[in-house]
Amino acid sequence: MKQLIFIILITIFFQSNAQTLLTPDHVFDGEEMHNDWVVMVEGNKITYAGTLKEAELSKKIQIIDLVGMTLMPGLIEGHSHLLLHPYNETDWNDQVLKESPVERAIRGTVHAKNTLMAGITTTRDLGAEGAGYTDVYLKKTIEDGIIPGPRMIVAGPAIVATGAYGPKGFHDGVEVPLGAEPASGVDEVIKTVRRQMGNGADLIKIYADYRWTPGADSEPTFLQVEIDAMVATATTAGKYVVAHASTPEGMRRAIKGGVETIEHGAGGTLEIFKLMKEKGIALCPTLAAGDAITQYRGWKKGTDPEPKRITSKRKSFKVALESGVTIVFGGDVGVFTHGENYRELELMVDYGMKPKDVLISATSSNANVFHLDTLGKLRKGFLADIIAVEGNPIKDIKNMRKVKFVMKDGEIYKK
Repeated sequence: MKQLIFIILITIFFQSNAQTLLTPDHVFDGEEMHNDWVVMVEGNKITYAGTLKEAELSKKIQIIDLVGMTLMPGLIEGHSHLLLHPYNETDWNDQVLKESPVERAIRGTVHAKNTLMAGITTTRDLGAEGAGYTDVYLKKTIEDGIIPGPRMIVAGPAIVATGAYGPKGFHDGVEVPLGAEPASGVDEVIKTVRRQMGNGADLIKIYADYRWTPGADSEPTFLQVEIDAMVATATTAGKYVVAHASTPEGMRRAIKGGVETIEHGAGGTLEIFKLMKEKGIALCPTLAAGDAITQYRGWKKGTDPEPKRITSKRKSFKVALESGVTIVFGGDVGVFTHGENYRELELMVDYGMKPKDVLISATSSNANVFHLDTLGKLRKGFLADIIAVEGNPIKDIKNMRKVKFVMKDGEIYKK
């Protein structure tokens, strides 16, 4: 193959409108793994994916030989918080209360670059967590080419029921910044959704359940009529709603209201997951967040027995797989280190998902769920968001730690 490529290069070198030919050992196209495939990029689009002998090569070419690697679509992270950093560095309360939006934005620029270098070319950022619309502006600086980072789909502040969210623990005479925007009643939640969309939110995130007091169990928050109103307001404007929900009743209300994804879903039952499948609502289980938080609280993973939080999550994830509900790759990164998004991929496999299905989830399936029509596949006409990892990640998912090549929108960021 290398001799043939060299001949092609010499033949067409002096012609204009350069193409980039990527030649790996394997190509995962977002659905299937292929051997002896190449991928051609021109500008910011994929112009060919298939065998070299069937490629139409008639223009000046740059060849990038990715020996020993698997080429695949850029990963699409389903649940991130670029304005947070790991809770074992700084507690969530202190991040919200003591770190200014300016400081958090600066941190966010570092997190964005680390995310892109880890092969995440698109991320859905689900809440600025007390930093207002800083995520909207972070997205803009990336789009304007000021800083490197992934494509961002942002939720802005997120919406919580009045009294449900934190930081908490202060007497009633003290007002503190909150991690999301509170609202109550149909009129107010409609206004809040409209305000957030007007300020640049691409989607609306709501908290369908949460802890009313610190340390308590989660309980449903918004009434059904409030959730219905928020979903109707967003969808009328061409947006959609996602719901933080972990209790069966919170999940049921979110499903009935018409959200598009449910985040976490730890308390989901077979009935609930089947209802989600029936309604076309996807589950983002965020396995890595719970794994990280449990370790922060003293669990020595690999040495100590798995605590109840982990065993319960394993069981609920297994039930979700049995139900056939669509699984979204999204780790709640920010709870743990940005750039280590691979943790979620590895846990999805560890908890029972097949490696190929995990890769589909992180590429073509997430693109479908998030309405990204030209991302998630290596196919002619799709945007050139492409990465390469060492080895074959279907044989060993840990190869997703070894990202060696990153292209976003036709531009190479890591080579």
